[in-house]
Amino acid sequence: MSDEDFGREESRFGGRIRRYAKVGTSVGGLAAQVVGSRYLGLNLDRGQHSNELKQALGGLKGPLMKAAQILATIPDALPPEYAEELRQLQSNAPAMGWPFVKRRMRAELGPGWQKKFKSFGHEAAAAASLGQVHEAFGLDGQRLACKLQYPDMQSAVEADLQQLKILFGIYRRYDRAIDPSNIFAELSDRLREELDYHREARQMELYRIMLAEEDGVEVPETIGDLSGERLLTMNWLEGAPLMDFLAKTDDVEQRNQVAMNMFRAWYVPFYYYGVIHGDPHLGNYTLRDDGTVNLLDFGCIRVFNPPFVKGVIDLYYALERDDEALAVHAYESWGFTKMTKELLDALNIWAKFLYAPLLEDKPQQIMEGEGGMYGARVANKVHAELKRLGGVKPPREFVLMDRAAVGLGSVFIHLKAEINWHRLFHDMIEGFDVADLERRQTESLKAVGLSLP
Repeated sequence: MSDEDFGREESRFGGRIRRYAKVGTSVGGLAAQVVGSRYLGLNLDRGQHSNELKQALGGLKGPLMKAAQILATIPDALPPEYAEELRQLQSNAPAMGWPFVKRRMRAELGPGWQKKFKSFGHEAAAAASLGQVHEAFGLDGQRLACKLQYPDMQSAVEADLQQLKILFGIYRRYDRAIDPSNIFAELSDRLREELDYHREARQMELYRIMLAEEDGVEVPETIGDLSGERLLTMNWLEGAPLMDFLAKTDDVEQRNQVAMNMFRAWYVPFYYYGVIHGDPHLGNYTLRDDGTVNLLDFGCIRVFNPPFVKGVIDLYYALERDDEALAVHAYESWGFTKMTKELLDALNIWAKFLYAPLLEDKPQQIMEGEGGMYGARVANKVHAELKRLGGVKPPREFVLMDRAAVGLGSVFIHLKAEINWHRLFHDMIEGFDVADLERRQTESLKAVGLSLP
């Protein structure tokens, strides 16, 4: 790195201290309020403070904002007031300016980097928590998307994870229904992986392999000679954000087609290869006019051992057949221990809620009747039961599984899709065999240079 670049990039130590100071004020205030409310009987306006916390996190470019978005969709990972505010965080943080772009591109592609493009947009087309995207055109005229990582993100990740540990500790101080230690471990590993753009390029290629036969899903292709450690260049996929797409069409069939394409984009990789995209965030895909789904971001990917996938199917059949022994086997295959009858009943409350659309053989919306309010009541009931039973430590694999299920459910609610989810799911799992999944998984991961976690 040149003296100029060194002077302009944040130092790792200095960057970490500044992030602690900026976020620590809000988190420390939260701690004081929680303790005061819990032990001193003071009034705690969690709604007001959660908004302040959201503002503090939203102003940061870093993984704490991303972690907050993920945590906000995991039932009971955070108090509901904070989850509601943090859920509103979107991938629209203010972009960094042209001086940063020039430094990043020079560091990744060399001093003559601009000669490798026919044109390169000075303004970011999109900005998120870890990086921003610029539109460019290659020398051959191909339209490109260039994803640039923000400065000093490795330091930011470590600083933010420490803050996240504090936040979890505060929550555990007054509510012990959920032990978040595995949640923290999983988020830590996945967030660190998201900084590795070489890994993301391999994961993008993995998705091109897994979804090659899916006509309703498109995956971009990495442009290797225009990518680097903190730069990922791919072909540009034309499409519109979900909410823009919905504003243009009231066609139920088209909305249903989008929902089916989304379902297959997420669950063909899971049930056929043991892989899931853990972040169905609105900024991570766009939609074409014909309902085709463009997947855009591949930093948050989880690979599961085949027995875990079988456990998901086993639990479905256990609920369908009211088979308690099979349900216990499914939970134990995921890592749950000390499965009592009461714990089984508590876990099944949430499982029946998530699996409900798959259990009825009829066209229906993903959540009928009272919608999200009913889901909140179910989560509160499960929470109360787990708290009464002394708490539970969810396996770390649940973080992205739950994130995907809840996130996709939100998409389907927006779409108002009316689909026979039962048949869609049965078509997916028909003839499921662990050995076949393991073979496909091994071959595909080997092809792109990835391995099981």
